[in-house]
Amino acid sequence: MFVGFSLSVEFETTDTPKSVDSGRSMTVAEVTREIKRLFRDRFEPLWIEGELSGYKLHGSGHHYFTLKDATAQLSCAMWRMYSKGLKFTPRDGLLVQAFGQLEVYEPQGKYQLIVYEVRLSGEGELQKAFEELKRKLEKEGLFDTARKRSLPSFPERIGLVTSGTGAALHDIQNIAARRWPLAQLILKPVRVQGKGAAEEIAEAVNQFSHEGNVDVVIVGRGGGSLEDLWAFNEEVVARAIFASKIPIVSAVGHEIDFTIADFVADLRAPTPSAAMELVLPDGEEITRRLHQLERRLSRMTVDRVAYLKQQLRLLTSHWALKQPQQLANTVAQRLDDLNERLRESAIGVRESGQQNFNHLVELLNAVSPHRVLQRGYAIVRGPKGLALRSSSETKTGELLSIELAEDSLAARVQNSDIPDLFDDR
Repeated sequence: MFVGFSLSVEFETTDTPKSVDSGRSMTVAEVTREIKRLFRDRFEPLWIEGELSGYKLHGSGHHYFTLKDATAQLSCAMWRMYSKGLKFTPRDGLLVQAFGQLEVYEPQGKYQLIVYEVRLSGEGELQKAFEELKRKLEKEGLFDTARKRSLPSFPERIGLVTSGTGAALHDIQNIAARRWPLAQLILKPVRVQGKGAAEEIAEAVNQFSHEGNVDVVIVGRGGGSLEDLWAFNEEVVARAIFASKIPIVSAVGHEIDFTIADFVADLRAPTPSAAMELVLPDGEEITRRLHQLERRLSRMTVDRVAYLKQQLRLLTSHWALKQPQQLANTVAQRLDDLNERLRESAIGVRESGQQNFNHLVELLNAVSPHRVLQRGYAIVRGPKGLALRSSSETKTGELLSIELAEDSLAARVQNSDIPDLFDDR
């Protein structure tokens, strides 16, 4: 907004200027101070629009520049304490509006504007500042989708950072009462436009993050011009949203409005009303869903009970339950059959084992040495009890034992060199 001023001075003229001799002359300093007083008395702090020229940031932190238009120029100075609220980087050629007090700089005898605040003039210049900050923050990663968090499905406490008297708050409360009245709304009222608004918004976001007593925070306001919404394009707001430990929903202006806060937030809503639609579940829809589930559960219960009744009827009509004694007798008969089969199997195993045993005994008897002895043979054993196979295994005079089929004899060797009676030689 441009506020201009005009100064009209009327001079009394005559054909010949009159000379006034007061008896004393004024010093330069006196005249300068008098002009300075006149400036202060005549001009309240005001907005002046012009093009930035000769901008210089001094090492002390003070800003010096000139405002000019097609026909005039005005020297300006902005002290460091006032420059903290700058929303953009000043540079030559920008069309700005400067708010300040006209003063006279006595050492040089010139007037200048002591600037308290500078803002871009016109939507075009604001848009330039918007794009400049957007590029900066995007490069730093504040807009990365990977870091954005999902919202809770059923938030119990919702933080609101908006005007305490605006229409946006009224809309939010109405939708919350209609959609999900169980949610508790906690408001931190802030200014949403003008000087200091951005700092209040950022501080409220930081407080919610630090306190941690809400599930989600909605930051926003109703519609307006780019200048009206500018607080949500401030870097301090963007960084507060980025640093928040709690999910943030940005709901600034109308659907066509986009702010820096929208890009940094975890979710962007086109309007404050839409933000509540996105954050809160639809109570009416959930009620309808619960009714559907209730009807479905009722049908399933009825079907299950009917199935179990049918199974019970089938069981109660079974012959076994009608004639339990017959079932017991059938089982007893089956048990007797199994016992008989087991007894017969045991007898068969025993008889087969006996036959195998007898056969083995016969085999052993057939090869028994006693059978050989019964045919007239004898076993001659030496002094050590070993069976002898040759006369060379004996010595004359040794005592031998001769085992017969019925008993045994003792004999002594008289001559071990007796020739073999069966030798053909």
